[in-house]
Amino acid sequence: MAMDLIDLAGTRAVAWPADAPPLSSGRDAGDLIGAAFSHQARLVVLPVARLSPEFLRLSSGLAGEVLQTFVNYGLRVAIVGDIAGPLAASAPLGDFVRESNRGSQVWFADDLDALARRLSGA
Repeated sequence: MAMDLIDLAGTRAVAWPADAPPLSSGRDAGDLIGAAFSHQARLVVLPVARLSPEFLRLSSGLAGEVLQTFVNYGLRVAIVGDIAGPLAASAPLGDFVRESNRGSQVWFADDLDALARRLSGA
C-alpha cells in the first residue's frame, strides 16, 4: 500500500492514507514501519479516522501493541485528530495521552498544524 509522504516543519513523515482500511493490528504497524524506512521518514502520522475503534479503548491492548512496535524501531508516531469523545469516556486514556505528549516518541495532536508547531518547538 502506498503511504502519503509529507513534510512537517522539516520532518519527513509518512501518513496512513485516508483511503486505507483501519489500522487494526501490529501487522498494520509493520507496514507503516516498512514505508517509513523506505521513505527515510522518522515520523509516522496516524489519522484518528483511520484507527480501529479498539485502538482508543486501552483495555484492548491494541494501542500498546502498535505504539510499542514503533518505539522498538526508533520511530516517532503521532495520532492526529479529535479524540474528545473517547477522552471524556476514559480517565485512563486521558492519563495516557497526557503522559505520551510529555515524551518524545508518541504524540497526540488535534490536527497537522498543531503537530507541525510541536515539531518546530513553537
